[in-house]
Amino acid sequence: MKDFLLGIDQGTSGSRALVLDRDGTVRGYGHRSLSRIHPAADRVEQDPLAVASGVREAIDAALAQAGIGPADLAACGIASQRGTDFVWDAGTGLPLANAITWQDMRTQALERELRGWPRAGECRTRLGEWPGPWSSALHLTWRMANDPVIAEAAREGRLRAGLSAVWVLNALGRADGHRADVSLAQSMTLWDFRAREYWADWLAYLHVPRAALPDVTETIDEFGWLDLHSTRVPVRAMIGDQQGALFGYDCRAVGNAECTHGTASFVNVCLGDAAPVLDKIKLYLAWLLDGRPTYCLEADTTVTGAAVRWLREGAGIITTDEELSELAETVPDAAGLVFVPAFTGLNVPDDVRGARGSLLGLTLGHTRAHIARAFLDSIGLQLAAILDEIDTRAGVRVAQLKVGGGLSASDTACAIQADWMGIPVLRSSFRETTARAAALLAGMGAEFWEREADLPVLPGETRVFEPRIDAGRRAEGREAWQRAVDTVTRWAAPRE
Repeated sequence: MKDFLLGIDQGTSGSRALVLDRDGTVRGYGHRSLSRIHPAADRVEQDPLAVASGVREAIDAALAQAGIGPADLAACGIASQRGTDFVWDAGTGLPLANAITWQDMRTQALERELRGWPRAGECRTRLGEWPGPWSSALHLTWRMANDPVIAEAAREGRLRAGLSAVWVLNALGRADGHRADVSLAQSMTLWDFRAREYWADWLAYLHVPRAALPDVTETIDEFGWLDLHSTRVPVRAMIGDQQGALFGYDCRAVGNAECTHGTASFVNVCLGDAAPVLDKIKLYLAWLLDGRPTYCLEADTTVTGAAVRWLREGAGIITTDEELSELAETVPDAAGLVFVPAFTGLNVPDDVRGARGSLLGLTLGHTRAHIARAFLDSIGLQLAAILDEIDTRAGVRVAQLKVGGGLSASDTACAIQADWMGIPVLRSSFRETTARAAALLAGMGAEFWEREADLPVLPGETRVFEPRIDAGRRAEGREAWQRAVDTVTRWAAPRE
């Protein structure tokens, strides 16, 4: 009997593989880092062959740790980084160019042109988000106009495009057609998730050929198989990484929420089968199982880990990441200092792209410790503003927030976030939730579990951080934060 499942999390910075048994226990884990290519200041690419080989190495490491072989695997699921698009030749299966990552900004001019399209106002309703420079939609438009190899492949019907999960399946095995699940299709910002079809007028405006794009399926399906040392392992699930994190954190009921602290901080909230029309917050069809849709909201800060790196490398305020919390703990509060880390603008709920990072209220009495504390405050205050916006716009109140990712390792950071949000923050000792989601979904496809309710619970211990400050102090801090944001917004506004 095949008693094990493989979950793959192919991300921007690396690839992870997880082996689970029928009880949901982790039996093996593997990780391989992934480098990025910077051909120009505003361009960030990845080598598709390096992505595929990194996934294979991570799988081999996970299987070795589990002490099993590919023949012991019942099924595999693949979670994918989003906004990073891969292009390959349908005939040869070889890449036609490097992948353009979501961090690439070469299409900023295209985005400005897009705003002048008469139907641009429909984008958020149809696509679930505004298609910014990070989007595969604009990347593919740029490729069609600037890469003759891509344009020729499109004319000849050989071009295939998709996110990393689809590419990995083609590179390491055999796909059953050119397909992707609903979350990956929507993440390319070309698919109308309400109509559940590609938006034909949008494709025509962007000059993106429909034939190059994957057909769209449910999250659990028979996608093909991976060839692992001459053993075929069926791929039964695909999902976007942030949607996978929500599923892997066991956040599957209305109001369940998680936040992943990475380069930015992503807040994801489960909506169930409701899909409201929103003007600021991203709305995704997170997964589709047996015809039942589950939607989620996603809102992100512009920077978190990137700001920590600036504090360390740019400003020299800290020498190690750990020092950030150590410094912040030496003072009771920020002594009136407000740090707005809008290095690349402000996202939800303010949406001010021209905003820039600012320190307000600075006096001769402030020290590095106060700056460190003010930065940690800023993360909690941004999360509080995001949850307030979700409550106001979608009518969903989050009662507690599960956290993971880099900054969540800090007790101080988690406690401060609980203070400003006024709700408990839960940190699990289990970190690989996205790969876990891929494995669990594959397990449902392989009939390890029949329903979501039958899935094993998140393993490991969970630490709970309760709010420590009273409502008056919380309101005072939020009011100071909003005044600071208003100041930064006014500064960003062009003079008349």
